Amino acid sequence: METKTVESDKSIGFTALFGVLTVVGAGLMMAGPDQLTKALGFAVAIIAASMAVVGAHMFY
Repeated sequence: METKTVESDKSIGFTALFGVLTVVGAGLMMAGPDQLTKALGFAVAIIAASMAVVGAHMFY
């Protein structure tokens, strides 16, 4: 009996997409005009970084 594996490039795409969002969130965190904007940038960066890891493992 033969086993079949499915390889997908979706993991690379999700990781790249959320990696870019992580950089945008970190930039907003560093250059935000007030504390609320910096806090939202931090939240975006942390969530996007987490989703980048999830996307890399989901379609491995």
